[in-house]
Amino acid sequence: MDAEVIVIDNNSCDDSCKMVKKHFPQTHLIENDENMGFSRANNQAVKKAKGNYICILNPDTVVAEDTFEKLITFVEAIEKVGVVGCKLIDGKGEFLPESKRNLPVVKVAMRKQLGNPELYYANQLKENETGEVPILVGAFMFLKREVFNEINGFDEDYFMYGEDIDLSYKVLKKGYKNYYFSGTSVIHFKGESTLKDHTYAKRFYGAMKIFYKKHFRKNWLYDILISGAVKLANMSYKMQKELPLKVVEYVIISDSEKKALAEKLDKKVRWEKEPIDIKQYTEIIFDANYMSYKTIVEHMNNKNLNTIATFKILPKNTNFIIGSNSATQQGEVLIF
Repeated sequence: MDAEVIVIDNNSCDDSCKMVKKHFPQTHLIENDENMGFSRANNQAVKKAKGNYICILNPDTVVAEDTFEKLITFVEAIEKVGVVGCKLIDGKGEFLPESKRNLPVVKVAMRKQLGNPELYYANQLKENETGEVPILVGAFMFLKREVFNEINGFDEDYFMYGEDIDLSYKVLKKGYKNYYFSGTSVIHFKGESTLKDHTYAKRFYGAMKIFYKKHFRKNWLYDILISGAVKLANMSYKMQKELPLKVVEYVIISDSEKKALAEKLDKKVRWEKEPIDIKQYTEIIFDANYMSYKTIVEHMNNKNLNTIATFKILPKNTNFIIGSNSATQQGEVLIF
């Protein structure tokens, strides 16, 4: 496929840029000297893009090799197509309901904040169905570059959170249709781009205030509810504790034994070429040097596996494994 990868680094404090330059020299890397936020950084990237299509993609994702081919085939068969999202699963292989959402009008948002998210997520469409939905999530948004430019991209009043809702809604108002496409799955290690803490709560609900001020009439009751939601969220995040993982065995799916990895794990390690005979509390490590990412995603999406096992991935040509066992906490990078 004739495509390009553009990476925006928002002044990260680790060796991300060094790693990209060394291992992925074909990537277009833009190094910002400050954290510009999600909206400004993505607008910056799209200005550099040359393709007919763009995909806004979080860095904490794993995409199958044929995902974009499937999406282009789907999009080219539809008129007035706007934003297309796909089926997102977390690091445990579980479906993420925010893959497809409804417009968070005041009634819907109020119910969600009161503990009833039924109307917030587009549950009128099942996770394995494809069809129109109003709102897609910023972790993966696929659309034509001309549509993105027509609506002037992301609204830069949003620093982080809410900009995906705003963009989806602007696309709808221009007469386009947004779609959820279930024909491909992408892993989204939630909790990696940002921790779910009091800062997250303040930014998220602050973004919702911006959205309602731009697109809806002022609602004093909702303003009160927003303030209460921030306080409740702060209490909730303080109470959250990550339960220790009770791993009894590691199963490494590979065609070659990596002794350094086995020694690092310091647990019972079994080598297989397929994830068979998995017991509860087993951690499966997929070797991407041996398996395609498509196959890895398919295994993680297997309901017979993801109810009893946790997963990690050994990326190609690396000496570390990555993964996340929680959608609210940061995951793990284990270097060996």
